Amino acid sequence: MGFENKLAGRTSNMAASVIRETLKVVAQPGMISLAGGIPSPDSFPVDIMEELTIAVLHKYKSSALQYGPTEGFPPLREAMVPYLKGLGVETDSGGVVVTSGSQGALDILGKILIGPGDKIALEAPTYLGALTAFNPYEPHYLCIETDREGIIPESLEEILSQNEVKFVYLVSNFQNPTGKTIPLSRRQQVAKIIEKYNALLVEDDPYRALRYRGEDIPPIKSLIPDHTVYLTTMSKVLAPGLRLGVTVAPELIQKWMVLAKQGVDLHTSSFDQALASEYISGGYIKKQLPKIIALYRPRMDAMLGALDEYFPEGFTWSRPEGGMFLWAEGPDGVDTEKIYWEAIKENVAFVPGKYFYAKKGMGNATMRLNFTMCDEQTIERGIRILAEVLKKSMITV
Repeated sequence: MGFENKLAGRTSNMAASVIRETLKVVAQPGMISLAGGIPSPDSFPVDIMEELTIAVLHKYKSSALQYGPTEGFPPLREAMVPYLKGLGVETDSGGVVVTSGSQGALDILGKILIGPGDKIALEAPTYLGALTAFNPYEPHYLCIETDREGIIPESLEEILSQNEVKFVYLVSNFQNPTGKTIPLSRRQQVAKIIEKYNALLVEDDPYRALRYRGEDIPPIKSLIPDHTVYLTTMSKVLAPGLRLGVTVAPELIQKWMVLAKQGVDLHTSSFDQALASEYISGGYIKKQLPKIIALYRPRMDAMLGALDEYFPEGFTWSRPEGGMFLWAEGPDGVDTEKIYWEAIKENVAFVPGKYFYAKKGMGNATMRLNFTMCDEQTIERGIRILAEVLKKSMITV
């Protein structure tokens, strides 16, 4: 029996994540994956998980296994206050909402803010997971122009001056997919523009702690706290399998996020939140984060070095100071989706950049490259092979 007629109309706007489908190919034996945005298993604090678990059961006992407040496990909300302050976000425990990953927060925001046809302003390219979360609510996307330093403030102002926009969505640090970070001068411009038009900003900041060189830049949230919903995650600094996201939002937005979350999952796992609370308050994160940075920094450098040495003329790429990704762009006529399948034959995977654009027809010559999952030697070999595939493909362009 078919049930197609039972599905809600919004399902026509839902599709399988391209990256999740790509990972099925990446799982093939011998594949060099420069594709998924996945933290290295070597970054997980496996060696202290037993210690953390014992500490949690000793300290919190049955409360770590019980239902809890929708807003989050109270000790974690308290532990997040100094942690967030270190990221540049001032709040108290009452201002913290814990979600099932920051992806859960994006879906909740879509549910409470987006109606059919509502206009959302975002970067081009942007985080694919945000598009996946927002699409079922049927928004209309307005793409902010970008350059090598991220969004162009004048483009944002033009959009806000001519449109009624529900919110602006930005990944401010080491953006997924490009690796770009918005410089302070532009953040100040963006903040003034947001205030001028009384707009709402959703600042997604999952990679902030993964800085390998350079100086930290204050989040936009710190410049316009009353206009910004700030999202971050424990996935990159603890473990993604725990599914822990953190949101600091204006009071009205927070209220509706909590109400919406009650209908989705009541609350995020109490035990996982208790583990994160102990991880932060017990000082474990201060020891683990330098290990993560020491793991990823040489991998990023290896990829940049290999791109400099092997990639063909006509290609350019970002040079981030942290995060998990680089973004490469070829000359007109290059189709990286076709090149992807040729690279797969040579056991190298990446993500074609076209999937990170809200509008079709953009980014055909671009690609996202991840450096966290492979060691330096494998990255060098993967880029060398990919470069050969590119050179052969460009001959036929």
